[in-house]
Amino acid sequence: MKHSILKISVISLIVILFSTGCKKDVNKATLVETDENGIAILTDDQVENIVKRSYQYVALYNVNNKFALTQGGWNTLVADTKLKDHTMTDIARPNNDSFYASALLDLRGEPIILDLPAFDSKYVSLMVTAYDHYVDVPKASRKGDFKKPEKILFYSDHTEGYNGESMPGVDVIYKTTGDFVSAIFRIMPHANEPERFKKIVETIGTIKIQTLSEYNGGEPKVAQEITFPEVGKTDMDVFENNLLEVMQFVFNHISFDTKDEMDKKVLEAYKPLGIIPNQKYNTDIKIDGRRFRSAAEDIQKDYLAKLNDPGLAQGMAPKMFKTKGLTDLETIITVSVIGPIGLPMEEAMYPSVTTVDGESMNAQYDYVIKMTKEELPPAQAFWSLTLYDKANGFFIPNDHKKYSVGENAGFQLNADGGIEIYVAAEKPEGVPEENWLPVNRKDEDIDIILRIYVPDLEKVKDWEAPKAEKL
Repeated sequence: MKHSILKISVISLIVILFSTGCKKDVNKATLVETDENGIAILTDDQVENIVKRSYQYVALYNVNNKFALTQGGWNTLVADTKLKDHTMTDIARPNNDSFYASALLDLRGEPIILDLPAFDSKYVSLMVTAYDHYVDVPKASRKGDFKKPEKILFYSDHTEGYNGESMPGVDVIYKTTGDFVSAIFRIMPHANEPERFKKIVETIGTIKIQTLSEYNGGEPKVAQEITFPEVGKTDMDVFENNLLEVMQFVFNHISFDTKDEMDKKVLEAYKPLGIIPNQKYNTDIKIDGRRFRSAAEDIQKDYLAKLNDPGLAQGMAPKMFKTKGLTDLETIITVSVIGPIGLPMEEAMYPSVTTVDGESMNAQYDYVIKMTKEELPPAQAFWSLTLYDKANGFFIPNDHKKYSVGENAGFQLNADGGIEIYVAAEKPEGVPEENWLPVNRKDEDIDIILRIYVPDLEKVKDWEAPKAEKL
């Protein structure tokens, strides 16, 4: 199969538009004033508004394109066969309790079809998101899916020559909100059951990706070659170096709803900067990148601090990782900062583990997290607890390659059915290794995310996340 080629430019290049979209110049009367250096004159409130309304797009542009770089371009599929370790730095707060199978789809030239196999696993889901970071889960074991093989066809508003008509042998026709899409399987691998684990790995290998032309026995159509704006090592790099270029590209490759309030506001924010859907990138207007980076860093710091407010996080949970119209700006900024591409609460919940005294956790100290049998997470599939460095959201390197506690990474309940989990530089005497999360003894803030897969939503109402106690 011929794949679309991902090219990352080291300088700002004009985006080659894939469609016959509008190419007229922006009305100069609508453009923001500039100083003698051609830098847009913006108030602090304008900068903050632009950064806040851009965060979801910058985060997903960076994540999706990094994955595309890693796995060889678009219209490719890469699947895990072993649990991730600390070398995983493509995304903040990655998942160590399930396998990913990541399909990156370029839907401009023609539709793409995925083969969905049946899985012998407690939990499987297929999550879809474009550059807008609105999340949908069209297929999940919670809904009774993945019990039999199926085929799902993806297309977008800009897919050439296709408008959603049914296809023989295709079970699901799915319209996405953008042209460049990640379709990600999450699969519980049952790592502590060797035979079941082996079978699941084999099943993952049967996931298949093909164009509609290939499905019909022909050659794939090759979409027009396109140049992508440069990704950043972090989101802050994009805010500083090429925000306008990235946002013009994003605007050209997602679908906006002019009746949606969030869509209207981001379009309004960028119009004075010459960034409008279906236009070439206007290099005449520049922004002060360092000022935008500083604003983004302040927002990141503020929203990371919300991890220490479990009540606020609980209030946001019903709106996290939702489709357009079912979330709000505050929630989508929070999840974009903390860790993009998550699941809605029907599939998973992500409560933070805070401290008894309300202080941030730091690797200079040891901690214990205790749960009685009655206090264990109300998961109908499974749960896990994962440790990260707070600054980057990455696993903490250690020789034991131990980053989480749970059914896949291992855990031991005590005689009463509860559990004690230790965060420590050295394993405390008498503590099972499965219940130990190693840290490197240094002045580094750390945080812990609890994942609850298919939570019992009734029990969650009266359940509280555990707290860490400093030893």
